[in-house]
Amino acid sequence: MLLNINQENPDARKIKQVVAMLKSGGTMIYPTDSVYGFGCDMMQPKAIQKICQLRNLNPAKANLTLMCKDIKQIAEYAKQLDNVVFRFIKQNTPAPITFILNSNNKVPKLFKNKKRTIGVRIPDNNIAMAIIEEMDNPILSLSLKNEDEILEYFTDPYEIHEDFEKLVDVVIDGGFGGNQPSAVIDCSQSEIEIIREGAIAVVQ
Repeated sequence: MLLNINQENPDARKIKQVVAMLKSGGTMIYPTDSVYGFGCDMMQPKAIQKICQLRNLNPAKANLTLMCKDIKQIAEYAKQLDNVVFRFIKQNTPAPITFILNSNNKVPKLFKNKKRTIGVRIPDNNIAMAIIEEMDNPILSLSLKNEDEILEYFTDPYEIHEDFEKLVDVVIDGGFGGNQPSAVIDCSQSEIEIIREGAIAVVQ
C-alpha cells in the first residue's frame, strides 16, 4: 500500500492507521530527515527479523537504530548518560544524527549485539516524529539502500513502492527523500568520536 502523508502537517488519522499496523507486527518504509528507511515496532520480534532480512543484516552483529521522540525516551534504553553526553545529544537534536550508546537491560534481546550498544536518533521529520509519538515507544529503523551505482539510497517514493510493495505492509509517501545518510557519533566510550560525517554538521 502507498500512503501519502503531508510532510508539513501529517494527517492524524493516517498516522493512527500506520501505528495500528505497526503494533500488530507490520512493517513500513517511511521518510526520515536523512533518507527513506525501513521501520517497525521495536517490540515486534518477527517484524524486526523481517526488516533485518530485507537489509541482509544479522541483528546480533549490527548496530540497530531506535528512532526516539526525545532524550527522556533515549535514556529508557541506554545506560546512564553522563552530563557530557546528555548535553551533547541535547545540543545536536532533533537532527539526522545517529548516536551510538551503551544499551541497558530494557533493550529487547534481538538488539543485543556483542558490543552491547544501540544507535538512537531523534529525527527532524514531522511524519517520523508523529509516528513515534503515537506509538509511545521507539521504532526500529534501517536505512533503505539502493543498488544503483550513482544513487546510494532510494529517493522517489513511487519507485520505492514499485520495488517494495510486496515486501512491506505500507510505503509512506512523504515527498522526495534525501540521498545522504545520518551522521554517526560514537558516545559509548570515554571520548565522543565522529564515525561518519552525514547530512548535517555536528556541534562539538
